[in-house]
Amino acid sequence: MSTALYPGSFDPIHNGHLAVLEVIAPLFEQVIVGVGHNPEKPSGMFTPDQRVDMIDTATSHLPNVNARLFAGVVTIAAADMGADCLVKGVRNASDLDVEMQQAHMNLTTGSIPTLFVPGTGPAALVASTYVRQISAMGGDIDDVVPPVVAARLKELHP
Repeated sequence: MSTALYPGSFDPIHNGHLAVLEVIAPLFEQVIVGVGHNPEKPSGMFTPDQRVDMIDTATSHLPNVNARLFAGVVTIAAADMGADCLVKGVRNASDLDVEMQQAHMNLTTGSIPTLFVPGTGPAALVASTYVRQISAMGGDIDDVVPPVVAARLKELHP
């Protein structure tokens, strides 16, 4: 069975993340969206459990995709989950520079390769940081996030 782990904070998941998932879902038998969290740090806008719930709802049309929490080193989490590779979305050259360094360390220390998926379509350059900021200031983010996320953000920032 081929399994990919797509790790990140996903605070919150947005349409750019979904575009990556829609590319990789047909390529693997199972895709795990790994919601990383550090229990010693604040959780962010949404709790890790809320993020998992939103991801599972937003990816319900992709039957081989599910979300799971993990803490600690991503390569250890990948081994524990039976992942054959990591998947990372890249929006631009700056993302690629950072992700290449991480991929090298993950391969060197955890023997797991990384597959890069370029951002595509209208959500190619969306970032969770901007989604959180715009939503908190009352802006309209409906076009860049799944409906479940838009609804949750409106609950937080009516």
